[in-house]
Amino acid sequence: MVVVRVNHKFKDSLFRAIFSEKKELLALYKALNGSHYQNPDDLIITTIGDVLYLGMKNDISFLIGQHLSLYEAQSTWNPNMPLRGLFYFSRLYQGYIKEHQLDLYSRRPLSLPFPEFVVFYNGTMDQPDRMELRLSDLFSQAEGVPCLECTATMININFGHNEEMMKSCRKLYEYAFLINAVRSRLNEGLHLEAAVDQAVEDCIQNDILKSFLLKHREEVREMILSEYDEELHINSEKKISYEEGLEAGVVQGTHHGQERVNALITRLAAAGRADDIIRSASDPVYQEQLFEEFGI
Repeated sequence: MVVVRVNHKFKDSLFRAIFSEKKELLALYKALNGSHYQNPDDLIITTIGDVLYLGMKNDISFLIGQHLSLYEAQSTWNPNMPLRGLFYFSRLYQGYIKEHQLDLYSRRPLSLPFPEFVVFYNGTMDQPDRMELRLSDLFSQAEGVPCLECTATMININFGHNEEMMKSCRKLYEYAFLINAVRSRLNEGLHLEAAVDQAVEDCIQNDILKSFLLKHREEVREMILSEYDEELHINSEKKISYEEGLEAGVVQGTHHGQERVNALITRLAAAGRADDIIRSASDPVYQEQLFEEFGI
């Protein structure tokens, strides 16, 4: 049996498609850094297109002046992004050194561009407008000063967050609007396919990404939808979601009836809704809404 589900990478791909043009990418860079660059051709795209360890690849990387920026969109909360950034920047700097024929064995210090790693987050877990994730927070031994560090700045781009930045970058606002429109239609009870179609229509009617959606409607739809084998998906997602639910939901469940909470975790796990399991563990009101939704 084949069903339609959200591809957890779809927002990443859509983000890259929207900001693939230098003009839009420069606008995003200026909104983040308050810079005064005006010429999109000042950007040199350095995005890594091939597989980078364990199938990882970045969304957009570019060089402007003496700044080397790496932007990645994430629809799932991931505290390991600094480690991913370390891998990415290692490859980027290797490419930079090779292209500029720099000598690693020179007695003189090399001049390298300043790195900037930004993660644009729009998952369903509640997160602040901005926070820093550090590689050093992942080290099992906290004593002493580590010889390695990589800092990822997480920017929450869910609709309603970082409004000043959204005002400075229209395409970022429109991207957030589209994702919010999909979720709103899903909350109304529409199936995913219908929710996506209606959200796209809502955006076109409101002049949100209008030209982009009219030109790439089907491609956008494919970015949001993916087909999968239901049994394989449920078996893998149920195991992952149940483990996450045990970590976040079992303690809370002792106060709301262990059997009831376990039933909710099982139903959410089967639906692949790991974020809802975690959220319900710390939000009693939302947990009661889920109980009602599933008739538990």
